[in-house]
Amino acid sequence: MGEPTQNPALERLRAAVRDQWGDLSPSERNVAEYLAHCSPEQVLFASAQDLGAAIGTSNATVVRTLQRLGLGGLAALKRDIAGDFSTDVAPEVRLRQRIEQVGQDLDGIRARVYDEAGERLEHGRANLDAEEFRRAVELIAGAAEVFAYGVGASELAGRHLALKLNRMGRRARFVGSTGFGFADDLLTLRREDVVVMFVPGRLLRDMEVLFERARMLGATVVVITDELVGRLADDADVVLYAPHTPTGITAEALTGIVLSDALLLAVASLDEARSVEHSHQLTVLRERLLEPKEGRPRR
Repeated sequence: MGEPTQNPALERLRAAVRDQWGDLSPSERNVAEYLAHCSPEQVLFASAQDLGAAIGTSNATVVRTLQRLGLGGLAALKRDIAGDFSTDVAPEVRLRQRIEQVGQDLDGIRARVYDEAGERLEHGRANLDAEEFRRAVELIAGAAEVFAYGVGASELAGRHLALKLNRMGRRARFVGSTGFGFADDLLTLRREDVVVMFVPGRLLRDMEVLFERARMLGATVVVITDELVGRLADDADVVLYAPHTPTGITAEALTGIVLSDALLLAVASLDEARSVEHSHQLTVLRERLLEPKEGRPRR
């Protein structure tokens, strides 16, 4: 494979391999040695099954080795690699590399997408703080209105949360504006509202102003993020972890939407009668909006 590629995350992996080499089993050493000589692209675009096949071992051994090295598993390693890799590599180059990696094997493409989606969801589930999740459910359930905010790729998750809350009888609105127009939305925020912000990795100036406005009013803030968990812990009332895509192969909003679904089901369970009644009303209204059925044709 040539000289190992310089990447901070891979350098940390190599350091862990050197430090713990004597504690690894023969099969784990095979995995560790292979990964230590991989390029960022080789790790980012491979599933545990792909790596296992290349090394001649099982995908379980790949995952176990990474956990033994203290790297948290393949999804966590990919996340760390992607943070440095995407900073150094232009978007169009990353897109070309994604296409080159998956090739034109349709079965392989399907498998890669589902594998990455599964890895992201499992990584998010394993690292979601149960107490923070419970607190978020309580805050959303008690809100006068939920102010769901997301821009760019996060818009999908924000819209999804607001739509489903309204359908279960909870007042919610989606906001995705930026710049001067955002001031009008900020003006309507109230103390008794709960802000749910979808902020995967970059804190925009608009988001900082939203934090300031919420704090001034005394409104509560729930943040759903990946890279900013530690940074926003002191600013938000609740911070929930939703890992973003390390490769761009799966949708950025995937884990945010699934986490929203978990929050929604939990909120609905707190007042089942209310949720069921509004679901029934929605069905009735939909039926009213359908075209009247034509009478049976005469024979």
